[in-house]
Amino acid sequence: MEALVIHSAGDLRVEDVPTPDVGAKQLRVRVRCGGICGSDLHYFQHGGFGTVRIKEPMVLGHEVAGVIEEVGTDGDDFSPGERIAISPSRPCGLCRYCQQGLQNHCLDMRYYGSAMRTPHVQGAFRQQIVVDTTQAYRLADSVSDGEGSMAEPLSVALHAVRRAGSLIGKNVLVTGCGPIGAMIVIAARRAGATTIVVTDMVAQPLRSAAKVGADETINVAEQPDGLAKFSADKGSFDVLFEASGNERALRSAFDVLRPRGVIVQVGLGGEMNIPINTIVAKEFDLRGAFRFHEEFETAVALINKGLVDLKPLISATLPYRDASRAFALAADRSQAMKVLLSFE
Repeated sequence: MEALVIHSAGDLRVEDVPTPDVGAKQLRVRVRCGGICGSDLHYFQHGGFGTVRIKEPMVLGHEVAGVIEEVGTDGDDFSPGERIAISPSRPCGLCRYCQQGLQNHCLDMRYYGSAMRTPHVQGAFRQQIVVDTTQAYRLADSVSDGEGSMAEPLSVALHAVRRAGSLIGKNVLVTGCGPIGAMIVIAARRAGATTIVVTDMVAQPLRSAAKVGADETINVAEQPDGLAKFSADKGSFDVLFEASGNERALRSAFDVLRPRGVIVQVGLGGEMNIPINTIVAKEFDLRGAFRFHEEFETAVALINKGLVDLKPLISATLPYRDASRAFALAADRSQAMKVLLSFE
């Protein structure tokens, strides 16, 4: 079967790869739809991110949904024909962090489409994939394959919101409004935030954020002082979700975050210089948010029950054989939010 294989920056090929046999507690899945993530774009554009580099050919992708074609002999009551969202996270379950319930910090994590370890962990942008039953979450008939493939980024947003603590009645600022930032808006609203303000430097992501519930959007490229009105009395926001990975975005929020405000750093960029004296003087809590675990089940449940609407974030769906055009579109923030690949 065919898969999208990255060899180096800009070198993405459609190649034949083998489909492994199905084990007792496994499922063979026909992949129908996959979402292009920021990390996929980094591999495509730069050959990696940070210190992580592609050292060998690797199948990209980790946001996918599909239909079960074959069930192993101990398949947990799954049946062929059922549609599922697939969690790309495969913690070992045995290390000390897994035993403490911190599976996203697993010492032997195997995460689809990741060059963080060698041999690389092959990804899910392929026509067929064999998954463990623990990775499979049934999709409701009312949910499209595209929506199902977005359970993974929604899980990231849900984990970030969980890291912030209670948001009931809180004023929230989200800096950086790509797909994760927009989904943080959705998740924060479900968690009880009363006011959500979003900033970005591009108009299109801000329009998408407004569609999914942001109360106010600020284009900081056009309004560099757009947040200034929130700085009175040491700040207006209780919680900051920094989703851009940009140092300037993080620092700009310090004046508008109230004393003892919570900062959840979600975006990954380069190393940052931050004003530690301000963190001390205003007694900020600075917290990281990395991936997810049990939130994937919650994400699928919210999607299945229609409690979240991800459709406004879908910009386009292109055939996987047209991957170069799809990746170029996904990289153009002036045109696209979430670009999906069809494997049908």
